[in-house]
Amino acid sequence: MLNLSISTVSRALKDHPDISGDTRIKVKELAGVLDYEPNTYAINLRTNHSKEFGIIVPGIGNDFYQSFISSLEKEARQFGYSLIIMQSGDDPQIELENLKRCKQSRMAGIFVSITSKTIDIHNFLKLGEQHIPVIFIDKVPAFEACNKVCVDDSAAATMAAEALILKKKQRILAIFGNTQMSITSKRLKAFKETFTKYSADTSLEITHANSTQEAQDILMDTLENSLRPDAIFCMSDEILIGVMKAVQRFGLHPPEDIGVIAISDGYVPTFYYPQITYVETSGFKLAKTAFARMQACIAGSTYAQELKIDSMIVEGGSL
Repeated sequence: MLNLSISTVSRALKDHPDISGDTRIKVKELAGVLDYEPNTYAINLRTNHSKEFGIIVPGIGNDFYQSFISSLEKEARQFGYSLIIMQSGDDPQIELENLKRCKQSRMAGIFVSITSKTIDIHNFLKLGEQHIPVIFIDKVPAFEACNKVCVDDSAAATMAAEALILKKKQRILAIFGNTQMSITSKRLKAFKETFTKYSADTSLEITHANSTQEAQDILMDTLENSLRPDAIFCMSDEILIGVMKAVQRFGLHPPEDIGVIAISDGYVPTFYYPQITYVETSGFKLAKTAFARMQACIAGSTYAQELKIDSMIVEGGSL
């Protein structure tokens, strides 16, 4: 209709500097009249990738992932990318199905927090052969040769242990997450080593919970059948919620009756009074670092890198 070539129209729609201002205006005006939109599927097929990033997480109900996704979306939008968010439900099979969808859609890159049962990450690593970068975030594989961005789990657990020692707590119940996850093993190792080094005589009971309900049941059983601990350590927000349900059911009031400290994104601790003392794990900071690493990979970086986010302790009134 404008007697212009396809390539000229395409460049005009993209505001290419080689196209004059008058031509760009004419093309965009006609595109508006015709309600024309580029076929993104055709573009993906031609370029072999899209302007979309895939995010695969166990569940978006987690406040940490909500913070991560919100921050990542802002970063991605500035560079013309959008996000496709998928939940694995902590099921490795669904995780693989989501991965296949990302591959078929020619995603520009994938951010993934693996399930607690994911052992083999071969399918993720194969995507590198198709120039689809994969950044593992938060719950990352133990395998070294891959891009990982996570909280400095050892440092976070050490901070929590040191806070308990400074408060002179003597009977501590520490509830960690799934034993198969590297995030759990790192936090547990650092937590125990800190007590061994600085307070070896502290009575330390270590247990594990795979859900909020399990955390609640563990503390309920402890309070009913054992000498009451003077402090509880919660490895995650999920565990903290279960612990506080049990604390409230027994009518206990932190910090007078029992101390509570957690590793948290910071949102859940504000639900309670007094606010829970926690070691911060920021989904916001994680997203900014993960996106920067993704940009580097898209630009051609081929070496694997593990980046860690620093934590800090936020004093509440629960310890």
